[in-house]
Amino acid sequence: MSITIDDPDMPLLYALRDDLALHGPRFGCGLGQCGACTVHIDGAAVRSCVTPLSGLSADNKIVTLEGLGTIDDPHPVQRAFIDEQAAQCGYCINGMIMQSAAFLAANDAPTEAAIKDALANNLCRCGTHSRIVQAVLRASTDTGRSSK
Repeated sequence: MSITIDDPDMPLLYALRDDLALHGPRFGCGLGQCGACTVHIDGAAVRSCVTPLSGLSADNKIVTLEGLGTIDDPHPVQRAFIDEQAAQCGYCINGMIMQSAAFLAANDAPTEAAIKDALANNLCRCGTHSRIVQAVLRASTDTGRSSK
């Protein structure tokens, strides 16, 4: 899919949600502080609410929650979040999953402390932090990578 850039300063989040109807990334703070809008750009977790379209090129690979896995074949992090029931209100889950997937891709044997540190800048208001950490640990274990 492609979009027409009328405003190069428009945040990627708006293009994803409004132009491409991808609703995994959410608008939270609009300042890049909460993580609800996190997407992967070339494998890195990036806050799409503060990423202007002008900072991207056609060569960038952008992945949203919708592209991480499928209903029939969820990404290991998505599967672990389901298995651990790591969502309550669900607003932060996009950011938590996207940040966790990028973190696990770069960390072969994450500890619980490392997971907490990696997710420290993703805000959860309803208090499912412990289940979220357990889900990330489970995802790392399910792929054979954890030192708890």
